[in-house]
Formats: sequence, C-alpha cells, structure tokens
Amino acid sequence: MPTGRLSGNITQDWEPVVLRRTKPKAADLKSSKAVNQALRSGAAVETVRKSAAGTNKHSAPAPAPARKLDETTEPAAVERVAAEVRAAIQKARVAKGWSQAELAKRISERAQVVQEYESGKAAPAQAVLAKMERALEVKLRGKGVGSPLAPGGGK
Repeated sequence: MPTGRLSGNITQDWEPVVLRRTKPKAADLKSSKAVNQALRSGAAVETVRKSAAGTNKHSAPAPAPARKLDETTEPAAVERVAAEVRAAIQKARVAKGWSQAELAKRISERAQVVQEYESGKAAPAQAVLAKMERALEVKLRGKGVGSPLAPGGGK
C-alpha cells in the first residue's frame, strides 16, 4: 500500500514556457498613465517642452545676429576721451603729486576708471569729469580745457 507517495514510474514533461510581451507602441509610451507608472517605478523619463505647443503661433524667422544689429543701430565709433582732456588730467594730477589710485579715491571711483581716462580708452561721462574737475581744480569740459577753475568751482 502506498504510504502517501505515488507509486510507479512517474515522469513529467518539463518544456520551457516563454511568455513574451508585445512591444509597447510609441503612443502608449507617451500616455500620461505610462509616464506616471515609469515615474513611480523610478525609470528614466524624458520630458521635452515644445516651444509653441498648444498655441496658434507660427515660428518666427530666425533673428539676425547680434553683431549685425549692433552695427546697424549704433554708430560705428564710440566717443573717447579727447587727447587734450587726457593730457590735462595727467598734468594736473602730477602737479598735485597724486597717483592714479589717490585721485580715484578722492573722486570715489576705481583706479581703473582714472587709468582709462588718462589712456583715452574710456567713453567720457560728464559726472566723472565733473568730479575730476573739482578734485584737480582744472577745467576738463567745454572751452579752455586745462585752465584752472575759477574760485568756488564756477566756469
């Protein structure tokens, strides 16, 4: 009598069973359900925002290069500090015995600003020239550049 085991020669036929899924279609991968599931599982999800998505706008023509715009809208040469003004600043500063850094400190500007004015690289700003006139007591604007200022800072 069998004691709980099957008697006889029993064999089983083990054939491999392969379950294959069909590849998801591109539209299925883009659905919100598929994206949310991928986000939950930690899979990489690429998001791309289209520039005019959902609008009725057509693409504009490519903008002109910035250099071309600058050349057409701005004058070709930028005004620089005149040679006589540069010489007057330097002459007055040396006459007072100041360095460029000391003059800059007295007019509350950086030393580089004074250096650029003396070398002629700076575009003249009236406010900076006025500060230099008061500190150096020399006329730097208008007629008579390099002449001493009238007492009281008048012209």
